Amino acid sequence: MSQKPKPSHGLTVCPDCAEPLESGDRFCGACGYDLAAVPAAEVEPDRPTVAIGTPVAWPDAPPRDPGSLSTATQHPGDLPGTDSGGRDLPTLAVRTDGPVPPGTDPAGRTTAGSGDFELAAPDPRAAVRVDPTQAAPAPSPAPAPAPSPVPAAQDPALDPAQAADPAVAPATPGSALCVACRAGRVDTDGYCENCGHAQPRERDHMERELGGVAAVSDRGLRHHRNEDAFAVSATTLPDGSPAVLAIVCDGVSSATRPDEASAAAAEAAGASLLAALPRGTHPQQAMHEAIVAAAEAVNSLAEEPGQDGAEHDPHRHRNAPACTIVGSVVADGLLVVGWVGDSRVYWVPDDRATPAARLTEDDSWAAQMVAAGLMNEAEAYADERAHAITGWLGADAYELEPHTAAFKPDRSGVVVVCTDGLWNYAEGAADMARVVPADASDRLLHSAQVLVGHALDGGGHDNITVALVPFTVAPPGAGSA
Repeated sequence: MSQKPKPSHGLTVCPDCAEPLESGDRFCGACGYDLAAVPAAEVEPDRPTVAIGTPVAWPDAPPRDPGSLSTATQHPGDLPGTDSGGRDLPTLAVRTDGPVPPGTDPAGRTTAGSGDFELAAPDPRAAVRVDPTQAAPAPSPAPAPAPSPVPAAQDPALDPAQAADPAVAPATPGSALCVACRAGRVDTDGYCENCGHAQPRERDHMERELGGVAAVSDRGLRHHRNEDAFAVSATTLPDGSPAVLAIVCDGVSSATRPDEASAAAAEAAGASLLAALPRGTHPQQAMHEAIVAAAEAVNSLAEEPGQDGAEHDPHRHRNAPACTIVGSVVADGLLVVGWVGDSRVYWVPDDRATPAARLTEDDSWAAQMVAAGLMNEAEAYADERAHAITGWLGADAYELEPHTAAFKPDRSGVVVVCTDGLWNYAEGAADMARVVPADASDRLLHSAQVLVGHALDGGGHDNITVALVPFTVAPPGAGSA
């Protein structure tokens, strides 16, 4: 997501994992490497090993032997060697007189029962369940993994048919095969015991659908983890009328533990709304209180001892966990939104002849420049500082200023609550309306999946999270005698 404004470090790639960096990053968004600990590089003179222009005398190519690949070609089986376990590799002759029959090795010998297997195309979002009755070496006993920080409201709602589908069932340590080699079991740390491949985590892709709300969150194509989180739920007001809520949080990747910050904020805000709305608290006041509760939850993460590594490296820069938040409540004919940061809410009418609208204003450098009249919107968002956020939840936030607003639409439509991982690919209200399916109010989960797919097709450079809430206006005279 967008970063807090920070001084430039002068690096273009991470020195640890070689992932691209932005000028304001304090930590690598891919591996979390502390960029403040990188020593200044010394400039050395250029010392070419070969003088430019020196002619090189290449030997003549050996003559080609008809019927063979090439007299100068070496094959894997021609050279001795060892595998990763230190065992000698077999040396095999390579056939060049025709195709190798199925079930034989390149030397023409049968391979049936040899234990070789063909790699299937890996699906990074799925793992194959292992039959517990299948004979296989049991993994060594290990303590159970720590509970996930993802709120319960974010867990994908799967029916029995979906739970059996490898495409949606997350890889469970000890009960799944590796998605890469399809042979090794997944250990308790989430890695394959055979090839060492990291397995998909539960938060890499999450879906949730309830009556009147749906949300989808995806890691995207560039980040190594999903630092977004969401909470969706429904409750009733004191008069028995329904209230539907959606909270979306985006971890600040330049801060420590951004995934924990977003999860804590989403859980706290959702719980606060579920407690306040049934008591009769006005939805706009309830949204304000929910953002305050979310901020307190994120602040508490900075107070937990032993979480930032300071006891091992007292000189290491500590950057408190942080995230943005945006939410929406549809209740009693009102559409209430609240936010801190640059995640957004859009209003998309069912009648696409009616203009769509963006209901939030970013806490960002670009928004400040436009509001001050120093730049127009096109100039501000073209600047490299455009997405530097000026408001967030966290112990090092300048000042908590929750923004809330209430609307009363006169027609039916759908509310789009999303992080910048989506709106970067559909920034204007009209752009968002074009990518929201026409039947979004009737097919919420499908439409949320379509929007996430739109961002992935556009490049998926950030985590992507979107929640959809329909807003229905009864036609005049409906329900009357």
